[in-house]
Amino acid sequence: MKSRSIHLSLHIHKDPDAMAERAAHLFAAACEEAVAERGIFRVALSGGQTPSRLFRLLAKPDWSDRLPWDKMIFFWVDERCVGPDHPESNYGLARRELLSHAPATHFYRMRGDEDPVEAAMRYEKLLREEFNIGPNAIPRFDFMLLGMGEDGHTASIFPNSPILSEKKRLVADVYVPERKADRITLTLPVINNSRCCMFMVNGAEKHNALARVLNLLTPPTLPAQLVRPQSGDLVWIVDEAAATGNPDAN
Repeated sequence: MKSRSIHLSLHIHKDPDAMAERAAHLFAAACEEAVAERGIFRVALSGGQTPSRLFRLLAKPDWSDRLPWDKMIFFWVDERCVGPDHPESNYGLARRELLSHAPATHFYRMRGDEDPVEAAMRYEKLLREEFNIGPNAIPRFDFMLLGMGEDGHTASIFPNSPILSEKKRLVADVYVPERKADRITLTLPVINNSRCCMFMVNGAEKHNALARVLNLLTPPTLPAQLVRPQSGDLVWIVDEAAATGNPDAN
């Protein structure tokens, strides 16, 4: 069996605002490196309240003015099956908090307002075209922003989901019984091929799942545990509440 190492780093901060500041520095550094080496920065975004703080920070002039927006291409990790103007749309969140305030011109949303099966197939086709890869290749993102739920799910990959074992598809449609909702999501082979996967997790309610995920000696059963980049960095940015389980830690 071929051995490999996981380049894991953990950053614990007092509160979500401090988390966003750290994440912005790491995001900007990854962007600078990607543009210097390959001339382009391909990033996949997630939704939720935690990354929204990062989006708002990057939209401010102090950060926005230093980023090469014309060399950045935005994709999405997953999407809820709603329209782009729906309050639960991951694309809509990024548009409201970041993209509409910055000179970003290259972004490709997952079409949650279409049939999820067709939307997933269309997004996979788009990825193959944008990354210029063949039918059996996997795209290599420069940066992937991820979150984690109390149940250990990440992207729209939930515990016991049939797509946990997906090996061929890049993008999958999935029905989430717990949410009684359809979703579209990148699959684990795509996530684990990224040059950097950065999780942002806050809140004491995430502590139990976080402790399991960060214990690399335990058998990986939670979806977030299965995020282990094959040749890249795995970064966790968490607040003190998530790290300790104490809701009053912040």
